[in-house]
Amino acid sequence: MAGNLSIHDLDDDVIVRLKRRAAQHGRSVEAHIEFDRLATDLRKRAAGRPQTPAEVLQREGRDER
Repeated sequence: MAGNLSIHDLDDDVIVRLKRRAAQHGRSVEAHIEFDRLATDLRKRAAGRPQTPAEVLQREGRDER
């Protein structure tokens, strides 16, 4: 579901920082805000759960071949 977000009366400095941060990650401001929201949600959902390091998963994948 796509949508639009309008925020009024933001400080110009905040707008500049948002645009700069989005550009550093190669995204539009809207896409960057959405990504941050999704990443925050994922971190909250994964908090407290045991995590397997990527190198362990890679090793296991190679060993299965």
